[in-house]
Amino acid sequence: MKFKIAILFLLLVQIQLFAQDNEKATKLVVGVVVDQMRYDYLTKFQKHYSDEGFKRLQREGFEMKNFHFDYVPTYTGPGHASIFTGTSPMNHGIVANNWYDKVIKERVYCASDPSVSGLGLDPEDRAGKMSPQRMLSTSFADQNRLHTQFKGKTIGVSIKDRGAILPAGHTANAAYWFVGGDEGHFISSDFYMEKLPNWVNKFNSSDVAKSYLKEWDTFKDISTYEESGSDLNTYENGFKGKKEATFPYDLKKLAKENNNYSILRPTPYGNDLLLDFAKKAILNENLGQDEFTDVFTLSFSSTDYLGHNFGVNSKEIQDTYIRLDKNVADLMKFLDKQVGKGNYTLFLTADHGAVHVPQFLKDEKIPAGYFEVDDMRDALEEHLSTNFGLENVIESIYNHQIFLDYSKFNTYSEFVTAQNEVKHFLIQYKHIDKVYTRETLENTDFSGTPAELILRGFHQKRSGDIAYVLDNAYISYSRKGSTHGSGNNYDTQAPLLMYGNGIKSGKTYNRYHIPDIAPTISALLGIELPNGATGTVISEVLK
Repeated sequence: MKFKIAILFLLLVQIQLFAQDNEKATKLVVGVVVDQMRYDYLTKFQKHYSDEGFKRLQREGFEMKNFHFDYVPTYTGPGHASIFTGTSPMNHGIVANNWYDKVIKERVYCASDPSVSGLGLDPEDRAGKMSPQRMLSTSFADQNRLHTQFKGKTIGVSIKDRGAILPAGHTANAAYWFVGGDEGHFISSDFYMEKLPNWVNKFNSSDVAKSYLKEWDTFKDISTYEESGSDLNTYENGFKGKKEATFPYDLKKLAKENNNYSILRPTPYGNDLLLDFAKKAILNENLGQDEFTDVFTLSFSSTDYLGHNFGVNSKEIQDTYIRLDKNVADLMKFLDKQVGKGNYTLFLTADHGAVHVPQFLKDEKIPAGYFEVDDMRDALEEHLSTNFGLENVIESIYNHQIFLDYSKFNTYSEFVTAQNEVKHFLIQYKHIDKVYTRETLENTDFSGTPAELILRGFHQKRSGDIAYVLDNAYISYSRKGSTHGSGNNYDTQAPLLMYGNGIKSGKTYNRYHIPDIAPTISALLGIELPNGATGTVISEVLK
């Protein structure tokens, strides 16, 4: 009898705990992506951060200290798609920002959709003809909408269109992105709605964007920015109309020569403007205000524009991350008030990292440099023509992949032979480290090898026929500023900070990967995994 009473008591306790968990179910999931954020920015600039931004996420949340992308190429489009679908380009199909379509024989963009019309600008303007239609998998936001019978909302916002569209998924209520030029507006497309909401029109007609056309000087005394390179150097691009890329920058004065409101993109004020818009979206869409979990995706793009412009070791980057820390603190304070502390779950990660400016590395005696794709193509075409009679067989070169013209081959055997000849030539070419053919990628198990990253980024219908890998810190880019895209640690390692409802406090040095985020959030919400998910649940982060 006592045993039965004990069992009944235990069941009642479990039911009570389950009810309590249900009462505390997360009302809002906020997925924050910082475009081009290297992991070491968390540690490098740490002493300048406040206690309420990144440090709060580290202190009260869970930090992944060995977190990586598991594929190449590491670009913005595939990065955002992989974070929210829980899989890699081999499944979700976003193989790059742009890629060569072998069927229609032209370049396509990851978020373009000619069947839709823009809202908030000329309907036929290409900037508005965007949707997630090229992404082949669902996101965890899609699964949440399906789980709640579409009662839970999803809103995505970013300066970049792909940063707003891909995370929000196919069933989003809205995605909003920024157009510069003379407009300085947030726009959308009729994929989501018939017209922009009044609150968006009101925001666009305000002077918020205009207010950021002002002087950009360092947030703190520049003499304290000891963690970055000298302000005056030869590794930065800067802005048109200003001879030297040094502080301060008079954005109002420089705007005309830099496409007006577009000048805000590579400045921390682009992040400020986006956060202003994000808070309006959360308020006006009533996110996190009922029993149905909502999803809000927020991608800070200005950090990427800055990295490309000034490089990862610049004073401009350091100042921007010090200011971004303030943005993160502001966002969390806002969520505490609007949604309630303990009622939301937030994660912060990046879509890729970036390499140091190769010329800077060379000057410091570290192997690095630049690779000219056009020179390589000319040499390869001459080789194939002279030695094998293959004329105009290279249809395109994109994302370190070579696309062959299938019409040039009568048999599959000829096609394979051509791949191997290209591979044989490229592996001897200066500053090419590795080469893989389509035949090899489709018929070899690369688990546990460096080629595994290439395989996970390889989509049979969308990728090229030969993939080549450059030497470490070699890039196909201008001689100033930084870029990304490789499978090296400076591009693959990313921060992951998870915080809030259902998340433990702590840290781990265990290795996890970007596709693990969506399964972990799905497990937290008790919803079905995205339909293409290949990642695993990070169980040690969940309560």
